[in-house]
Amino acid sequence: QAQLVESGGGSVQAGGSLRLSCTASVWIYSTYCMGWFRQAPGKEREGVAAIDSAGRTNYADSVKGRFTISKDNAKNTLYLQMNSLSPEDTAMYHCAALGRLGSGYCDLWVYHAWGQGTQVTVSS
Repeated sequence: QAQLVESGGGSVQAGGSLRLSCTASVWIYSTYCMGWFRQAPGKEREGVAAIDSAGRTNYADSVKGRFTISKDNAKNTLYLQMNSLSPEDTAMYHCAALGRLGSGYCDLWVYHAWGQGTQVTVSS
């Protein structure tokens, strides 16, 4: 049984919006920071957004002001609202259980588990 399942990807034109969803197992959702990373063909993984159990968020500089991460604890579901999309945002987006920094904030670059991903394609 998959522990992280994403949905909501698709194809949009530049300037458009998409909302991704991720349903997590109870254990993962209650244990870890939750977030999203993306990976485009031929490129490294890039941590995009994270949220901890207290609702504190952090974002990659490349998406600040355009993407918003949120969660619904009653549904063990994570969301990523993506606005003002550009072709540079084209990638496979993965929901992930994240590590934690010494400061207590989620670490956008340490992944303990992740889903199979949902494709986001932005055309110019």
